[in-house]
Amino acid sequence: MAPDAKKSREEVRRVQAGFKRAQGRRDKAAVARREGFERARQAGLSMREIAREAGLHHSRVAEILEGK
Repeated sequence: MAPDAKKSREEVRRVQAGFKRAQGRRDKAAVARREGFERARQAGLSMREIAREAGLHHSRVAEILEGK
């Protein structure tokens, strides 16, 4: 195997592993956000109030709460 091919294979494995780690962190953050929005709803905040605090549109907050 050519040295360049070996380096490329190693790089592919390395960047893929980094991607998987990042995806896992993103998934956990998404769950934490949805749970936080849900706690805010239970505390009596409206979708528009949550949206204002999060810097999002109220329809996006609704989607997040629906799990989309």
